[in-house]
Amino acid sequence: MTAIDPRILQAFTPTGSLRATINLGNPILARRDADGAAGVSVDLARAFANRLGVPLTLVVLDSAGKAVDTVSQDNADIGFFAIDPKRATDIAFTDAYVLIEGAYLVRHDSPLHDMAQVDDARHRVTVGQGSAYDLYLTRELHHAAITRAATSPTVVDTFLREGTEVAAGVRQQLEADAARLGGLRLLPGSFMTIRQAMGLPRRRGEAAQHVLAAFVEDMKRSGFVEQALARHGIEGAAVAPAAQA
Repeated sequence: MTAIDPRILQAFTPTGSLRATINLGNPILARRDADGAAGVSVDLARAFANRLGVPLTLVVLDSAGKAVDTVSQDNADIGFFAIDPKRATDIAFTDAYVLIEGAYLVRHDSPLHDMAQVDDARHRVTVGQGSAYDLYLTRELHHAAITRAATSPTVVDTFLREGTEVAAGVRQQLEADAARLGGLRLLPGSFMTIRQAMGLPRRRGEAAQHVLAAFVEDMKRSGFVEQALARHGIEGAAVAPAAQA
């Protein structure tokens, strides 16, 4: 294995360990287990720590917003996020490693049958606070009101409890909730493609950013990401294409 520049190691491990945030709010990437967390993002964090030859500390959180804040404030060294321009102020992103669909869910008797009908002043859309689709829909919806659940996994329960018209989230989470609760359906199509990437505090420098970006490309090219998705039984997510040179 090629020796890692000590300055790069210091950039990634100022505390002596690689601290990686794991967001349990995205069921595609992580879930809680007996060891704290498991999933595609955990596998990638372990692989990157192995590449650096350093110990790994998982910082397990329940929402994307908390993960973003933790990395932005230098309380963790890397994280797994959907790419968004608002987050990019403090976080330097790699290219995407996984693509996920953002979808809308409504009650079976809802008059809504098309995504184009959602952005209406009569409608309230429930999202997970600080999630990628919260940030996106806050920019893109000009008429519908946005209400926020504490975390992405609680979106549908909040939508039902508060009686809003639409729930928005990761397709697989909404499909699981619809199967669990009944009386719900997804609108056809997706309102966005969520580009999941790795990221680090921007202040860690360009050299560290290049190392993390190269790691993600290696993991896609080698089949690691595809194998991790299969190993964890994840369906409906696609490995992102190689970054443009």
